[in-house]
Amino acid sequence: MKGILRWLMPGLGVKRWFALILLGLTLLAVGLALFLLDVYRTTPQESALTPLLATVSLRFLDRVFRVIIFSVLGLGLMIWGVAGLNRALMLPFLRPGEKLVDQIALYRRKKRGPRIVALGGGHGLSTLLRGLKSQTTNLTAIVSVADDGGSSGQLRQSLGILPPGDIRNCLAALSNDEALLTQLFQYRFNSESGLGGHSFGNLFISALAEITGSFEEAVAESGRVLGVNGRVLPATLHNVHLVADVELPNQPGSVRVQGESAIPEMPGRVRRVWLEPDNPFAFPPAIRALLTADLIVIGPGSLYTSILPNLLVPDLLDAIRASRALKVYVVNIATQPGETGGYSVLDHLRALEEHTYPNLADIIVYNLRCDLSLAAHSQWVKLPEGTPSTRFYGADLVDESNPWRHDADKLARVLMDLLDEKTGPLRQAA
Repeated sequence: MKGILRWLMPGLGVKRWFALILLGLTLLAVGLALFLLDVYRTTPQESALTPLLATVSLRFLDRVFRVIIFSVLGLGLMIWGVAGLNRALMLPFLRPGEKLVDQIALYRRKKRGPRIVALGGGHGLSTLLRGLKSQTTNLTAIVSVADDGGSSGQLRQSLGILPPGDIRNCLAALSNDEALLTQLFQYRFNSESGLGGHSFGNLFISALAEITGSFEEAVAESGRVLGVNGRVLPATLHNVHLVADVELPNQPGSVRVQGESAIPEMPGRVRRVWLEPDNPFAFPPAIRALLTADLIVIGPGSLYTSILPNLLVPDLLDAIRASRALKVYVVNIATQPGETGGYSVLDHLRALEEHTYPNLADIIVYNLRCDLSLAAHSQWVKLPEGTPSTRFYGADLVDESNPWRHDADKLARVLMDLLDEKTGPLRQAA
């Protein structure tokens, strides 16, 4: 009872709507009473109040009209009151300039959207998530935890936690409102501040990990703070390091390079990468997400240092193979110096399958548009002429302002079209 009375506190803006609903309910009850009961069967001699009742009750009108007046007026007031009450309750959550009905319809549509899992790291995964979040809220990002450079590497070394950098970027990309709070989460302190170039989000996640005693709980709480559309999960909770065999130019053999940040800095060609320890257990929620997905997207992102570290977790790779989802590999638009210099679409696919399994992906999506200027030392990643096109799907995926990166909306539309093409016949058959 006490909790109910709190709704009558001053300043909530709901009491007027409660009163309007009550008035509408009363009028509707009177209309129904007139319809069900003959309240005027008495004669004028039976009651001294009959003339007054006749005046108040609109007796001069036919009973059908009286029923309609009371019922319609009561129903109208109730609808008005319910609508006003809903708006009063939803007001703190409404986005400026958007109608409540539009926001509810969008929320419901995305709630019924496909279950999509994206694997990768870095800017590529963030771009993909930024586009897909407009299509569904059933979105899961599985992120590599092999990063050992920059702020993430420092926190990893000093605090012994998993690197939060790529996870932070994904949380920001999935945020409902990439405005002030998200900008704060992405804010990076300068070196003069004494915080050594750390981002606020990295420090926030690290502090939450200390408070909750769990890195995965810290990520989940950070997602709630930012109001993310979906989930961000680490590929594994093990403290793994990425190691590579790099073939140096003009030298026989190869050298062993340890560390995700050191691999692109080593001149030469990457031959193979692996994790140490070499058989980490996957994070169980990530496996469940893969097994129940409708669409699994691998990439885009740095091939050797962002994408493959996820696929080198054996349980995750097995879950991808076992999943009945449509599996799509999104090839980078441009080559990456230190990792994929001179690579074509086929080179990217070959490296992926040499580290995993043949035909891991059902469809390989690549960019067709190659008419803009790229950053220095980068080249367009193209599909060689004459390649059988049964598994390859090309489209204009270029971001006009940053041609070496994918456009989030273009990529999301292509992926949704591919998924609709696969699931459309199944829906029709059902």
